[in-house]
Amino acid sequence: MERNRLYTESVYPTAPTEEPERQYYFIDRARKHLEEQKKEAGRPLTFCVTTFGCQMNARDSEKLSGILEQIGYVQELEEEKADFVIYNTCTVRENANLRVYGRLGQLGRAKKKNPHMMIALCGCMMQEAQVVEKLKKSYGFVDLIFGTHNIYKFAELLNTRMESGGMVIDIWQDTDKIVEDLPVERKYPFKSGVNIMFGCNNFCSYCIVPYVRGRERSREPEAILGEIRRLAADGVVEVMLLGQNVNSYGKTLERPVTFAALLREVEKIDGIERIRFMTSHPKDLSDELISVMGSSKKICRHLHLPVQSGSSRILEKMNRRYTKEQYLELVGKIRKAVPDISLTTDIIVGFPGETEEDFQETLDVVRKVRYDSAFTFIYSKRSGTPAAAMEDQVEPAVVKERFNRLLKEVQEIAAQTCAVHQGTVQTVLAESVNEHDPSLITGRLSNNLLVHFPGDSSMIGRLLPVELKECRGFYYLGERV
Repeated sequence: MERNRLYTESVYPTAPTEEPERQYYFIDRARKHLEEQKKEAGRPLTFCVTTFGCQMNARDSEKLSGILEQIGYVQELEEEKADFVIYNTCTVRENANLRVYGRLGQLGRAKKKNPHMMIALCGCMMQEAQVVEKLKKSYGFVDLIFGTHNIYKFAELLNTRMESGGMVIDIWQDTDKIVEDLPVERKYPFKSGVNIMFGCNNFCSYCIVPYVRGRERSREPEAILGEIRRLAADGVVEVMLLGQNVNSYGKTLERPVTFAALLREVEKIDGIERIRFMTSHPKDLSDELISVMGSSKKICRHLHLPVQSGSSRILEKMNRRYTKEQYLELVGKIRKAVPDISLTTDIIVGFPGETEEDFQETLDVVRKVRYDSAFTFIYSKRSGTPAAAMEDQVEPAVVKERFNRLLKEVQEIAAQTCAVHQGTVQTVLAESVNEHDPSLITGRLSNNLLVHFPGDSSMIGRLLPVELKECRGFYYLGERV
């Protein structure tokens, strides 16, 4: 837990207007309501937060968990056994919405058997008006619905639900508010995500994110650095700086700061040994940032640089604001400054109007850049985005055939690229006991590749020298040196 403060009704007879004091006041009130519920149930009450989507959502879920633990709930990993279930939703693809509806049906049946059960929905999916209407109409057993902009109000909204007994809905269309110093319960004791900004101004034509996450807003540098110092004091050795486009960090601040300048300050913090960040948009990855990456001893040798398509014509339709040539030039600069960099990417196949010639341009980029791995996606219409209304939607059979060709190319190149480290000794952050073989520890290299090596749970959270004995495509088998 990163912070633990109490604002009781004896200190504040009425709810404070300032944040975060207001939310700590409602944490205290909710704690009292929960104590009454626990007496009725004759047992502790549990919670389960299920996260859909990106690492921004995962970090938000840690905040929700931290608030619930301060209120007095106990974590339960199986959602149908929990007394309070939260779905932190993603809406990048429409089938993600269908998954949530399907699982909600199962929860509804569980709730009929448990009089103490509550269900909350939050995240990007809740920012769509038609989703909220459907929930009100067909899923009346849901207790609490809120979106991406007011997640900091969770304790207040939960308290309202506890006192009213009815469905509570609180959706904002946008905000410029950032509330600091609320509780967080981290998933890992040795590494943590850190939000440095929220929202997105890019409006790629296939993407719903700017509409559900709102406009870009950056946290103040000192707030970020203060959080990272506290994390370091609590045993964290690796931080992941998070934003929809970290390269835009600082532009909205009263006193603008570049992302590169922020990284320089993070590097000075004692105890932090590794710095990661995502996601980087190619359109504004600066020479200053490349220089900082090249000279840094802590920034990991991994950069996720989504290309989406290798065709300049398709990139223009996507509103990506760079060309194939500019992307390749950028890759050249990065490789010159950081020769051992591992590059990964996102690629969409079958964007409206994509021809075989356009697809060949994408294959050409893959062959020239030689990515360590790529997240490859078949384009799917996302209602509410400009691309969904575009003509020349590509035939599904054609898209599938192109996707298979791309996947084969990516996998063959990645297997060769990843194998270059075989026989070397690398520093590995031990992260967990291997799921399939408890005699092995699973760790991660600076370049983000996984390594499995003999060890035990006492190694978790430590940076260890490991010899990479054998490359198995996308991971290594190793031995501690």
